[in-house]
Amino acid sequence: MSDKVLMKGTDAIAEAAIRAGCRCYFGYPITPQNEIPEYMARRMPEVGGVFLQGESEIASINMVHGAVAAGVRTMTSSSSPGISLKQECLSFLATQELPAVIVNIMRGGPGLGNIAPNQGDYYQATRGGGHGDYRMPVIAPGSIQELYDLTMDAFDIADKFRSPVLILGDGMMGQMMEPIVIHEKPEVELPEKDYILDGARGRHGRVLKSLILNARGMEEQNWKLKRKYDLMRQELPRCEEYMTDDAKLVVVAYGTAARIAKGAVKRARAGGLQVGIFRPVTLWPFPDSALLEVAKKAKLFLVFEMSTGQMIDDVKLAVGNRIECEFYGRPGGVIPQPKEIERIIERLWLQKEL
Repeated sequence: MSDKVLMKGTDAIAEAAIRAGCRCYFGYPITPQNEIPEYMARRMPEVGGVFLQGESEIASINMVHGAVAAGVRTMTSSSSPGISLKQECLSFLATQELPAVIVNIMRGGPGLGNIAPNQGDYYQATRGGGHGDYRMPVIAPGSIQELYDLTMDAFDIADKFRSPVLILGDGMMGQMMEPIVIHEKPEVELPEKDYILDGARGRHGRVLKSLILNARGMEEQNWKLKRKYDLMRQELPRCEEYMTDDAKLVVVAYGTAARIAKGAVKRARAGGLQVGIFRPVTLWPFPDSALLEVAKKAKLFLVFEMSTGQMIDDVKLAVGNRIECEFYGRPGGVIPQPKEIERIIERLWLQKEL
C-alpha cells in the first residue's frame, strides 16, 4: 500500500532508510541536516532500532563501522565539514568491503562556510574523499521523491557490492517539501552476509582488517577492489534527459542545480530555443556513455553547478573533443533563479550562432 504525503527532504531520507531496514543510526548535529537525526531519534525506538548521538562525527562514523561489521543496515548523515571528519573511516569501510549509507547535505564552503545550499563537495564525494585507492557509489537525487526512492536503493547497492554508498544532497534539497509517495521497499535478491562478525558459534572465526602489511597482499586487495569498481561502472550509472532529442544546446547539471536549470530550459523552449537538460543521477560512476550519445546530437554543452566548476571535469572526460563545453557557476551558497540561467542560455545561443 502506498500513501502520498507532504514531506521534507531530510524526513524522506530518514523514513526511507527505516523502511529499507536500517536499524542503527549514528550521527552528530550540524545544520542543515539536523532533521535527519531528529527524525531517527523519534522513529528508531518504534521499530526496535538504535539511535545514538555520538560525541563527534568521528565517533559516529566509527560506530557505523562496528554496526555494519555485525551485519546491521546502518546510516549516518552530516553536512560538508562533518563529512570531512568522517573520511578516514570511509577509507576503512571501503577496504574492508563493508556496506553503509552516508548522507551529505552539502552547505557553503570551504571551511565552516555557511548553512546555505552548495555543491562544492563534488570532488570529495566522487574521488573517494579519504586516503587510498578506492571509490564508492555517489547518488545525487533531484527531488524529494528521489531522495526517498534512492535512499532505499542505496542500502541495496551497499549490500550487493559490499561498499559504502554516499547520498549527495544540499541544504535546499534537504529543507524543501514536496508531495511524495511513501511505499515499502521492493524485494531485491542480495548476497548472503557471510563476512559479518556475529560470533563464531558453529563455524570458524572471521577477520575484518584494513592493515595488510604484506605489499603483495595489499596489491591484491587493491586489484580486487578495482574489479568491483569496474563492475559498478557497468551496472550503476543512471541519468535523466529532458528534451534532448532535438536540442542544440544541452544544460548538464545535477541535484538542485538541475531543478533550477529545468526551469530555465522550459522558459528558453517557450522562447523558441531548442534546449534540453542532461542530469546525472549517479555522480560516480558517472553516466559517461549516455552523455556521449547526447553529445553526438547537440552542438554545445552548458555545465551549470553551484560551485566554481567540479563536475565539468567529468563531463569533459566523458565527451572528449566531441562537443564544446561552457561553464556557469554560483559558489558559496548563492541560489540563482531560472531566469538567470535562461539569460546565460540566450547569450550563448547568440554568441555561438546556434
